[in-house]
Amino acid sequence: MPLTKTQIEKYKKTLEEMRDQLTKVLQGSNEEVKRPDEATGYTQHQADQGTDDFDRTISLELTDQEYKLLRQVERALQKIEDGTYGKCDISGDEIPSKRLDAIPYATMTVQAQEKMEKGLI
Repeated sequence: MPLTKTQIEKYKKTLEEMRDQLTKVLQGSNEEVKRPDEATGYTQHQADQGTDDFDRTISLELTDQEYKLLRQVERALQKIEDGTYGKCDISGDEIPSKRLDAIPYATMTVQAQEKMEKGLI
């Protein structure tokens, strides 16, 4: 059953809130990663430097995952604008509202997602 305008508006609001939140987090992460270490110098222990490098690597990994999520959210918002939100990108089938409730940025049915992850599509 196709989504109603009310449902689509609810998902749109949720997606816009997610986009705003992710954008703020990413801006903060970028500033943190770019900021030079004030404590870097001759007195800093090698283990401390290794820990700092590890922490920076973890921050970069999280930032990458957040960028991917942001792209998915923006894709879902674009589908709303195009009038195709709630339809699977692969099969064209309706995405169940329970899936959209759990993952509002979903652009595929569970079956299509599984096939894609297994490399069958």
